[in-house]
Amino acid sequence: MAETTWRRCSIAGLALCAALAGCAAIERHEADQKEQMLAAAGFQMRTADTPAKLADLERLQQHKLVRHERDGEASYVYADAADCKCLYTGNQASYDEFQKLQVQENVASQEMMAAEMNQQAAMNWEMWGPW
Repeated sequence: MAETTWRRCSIAGLALCAALAGCAAIERHEADQKEQMLAAAGFQMRTADTPAKLADLERLQQHKLVRHERDGEASYVYADAADCKCLYTGNQASYDEFQKLQVQENVASQEMMAAEMNQQAAMNWEMWGPW
């Protein structure tokens, strides 16, 4: 009885670890995509190349585009202390371009999903026999 319980707990633990690893991989992929769009929109990447810069970077909100006022003008900052150990900075024009790129990506994603759904709907499942 105790061995069966131990096996179940072990299997549940392994499944939880796999699920968490999958979530981490998805989050990293999303962060990579966001960083690519930031660069394409004109944001400048600045590397935390000293321990002091890295410590400062770690204090910022991570993986989120945050608006700041600098010299009376809007500036935007995106921090990634865990992976690239870098900071993306941009102005209002860069932010506006980033917003356009996000809309384009969302539209493309929706179009892809619609195309996949249409393909599924067009499939003649009856031809493959009973399940």
